[in-house]
Amino acid sequence: MTLGGTADYDRAKEVKDFDDSKIGVKGLVESGTTTIPRFFIHPPEKLTEIKHPPTNLSIPAVDLSDVDSDRRSAIIQQIYEASHTWGFFQVTNHGIPLSAIDEMISAIRSFNEQPPHVRSQYYGRGQGGGVAYNTNFDLFQSKAASWRDTLQVRIGPEPLDLGRIPEICRREVITWDEHVKGLGEVLMELLSEGLGLDKGRLKELTCLEGRAQVAHYYPYCPQPDLTLGIGSHTDPDVLTVLLQNQIGGLQVKHGDEWVEVKPLSGALVINIGDLLQIMSNDEYKSVEHRVLANPFPEPRISIATFFNPGKRMETDYYGPVPELVSHDKPTLYRNFTMLEFFKRFFTRDLGGLIDYFKL
Repeated sequence: MTLGGTADYDRAKEVKDFDDSKIGVKGLVESGTTTIPRFFIHPPEKLTEIKHPPTNLSIPAVDLSDVDSDRRSAIIQQIYEASHTWGFFQVTNHGIPLSAIDEMISAIRSFNEQPPHVRSQYYGRGQGGGVAYNTNFDLFQSKAASWRDTLQVRIGPEPLDLGRIPEICRREVITWDEHVKGLGEVLMELLSEGLGLDKGRLKELTCLEGRAQVAHYYPYCPQPDLTLGIGSHTDPDVLTVLLQNQIGGLQVKHGDEWVEVKPLSGALVINIGDLLQIMSNDEYKSVEHRVLANPFPEPRISIATFFNPGKRMETDYYGPVPELVSHDKPTLYRNFTMLEFFKRFFTRDLGGLIDYFKL
């Protein structure tokens, strides 16, 4: 078989065989492969400028120290500007101990670096009571797979049986959720105030209750110029809090440029999701971002916590917050249920949802 030929290439079978092996991309690396399977290769137009982008721009950084002091108004303004212009920012002095950051990264690395026969016990496409481990949640729907494995833990709004979390990282996952939930509450207050709303408005809309931890492991890729770690997408949630180790690769679309998000020691990356762009009636922006395939021997590790509403999926409606709609700023989106929103998300390629709900 040649790369250009298709006659003897059965993509569906190769994807299924790979998934049935339950080894993930980490297993491919462990096998000593020097070439990536064909279904990981992205079309050339998707791989433009995947090297470090030629720009000196960087996403804003916000110092959260003394957030309840007379600095609060300045912090609110910084976060508003970053969320309105970039959709991304990093936070420092956020109150989460560096030890908790290091322990969480180490725990996720330990899970992924267990022997293949141990990892494979967790591998599958079902949620498994709120816990899933696999390569690409959209492996069978996407046009090209991405070079990463993922452990996902859905923590809310329904109670999770904590015993389902792999024991090797259970304590750290639970502790990390406690820390991030606290930070999320602070950020939701600041974002609410930035919109001119009561500081508890987003919390009142249950935006802290639906939480999922998505821990990505990007092992060394032998052909990083042919694939991606995660393709270009926006997050479908309200807000994302991202912890990443010091191996770079995250890029954010700003105008026509891709901007590298350089890791800052101890900092966390925050980004606006599709739901918050809709709820803010376009005051805040959900922007495209991607992760390059990892060319380094050391793995890239990131843990994203997605915050989503916790109301009833079938009957409670979401759209622009009524206080943000006026004669001068009419509503830009229709109302919808979370059930419709996530059905739409899971039945199409990774990408933006926003246009689908625009009026």
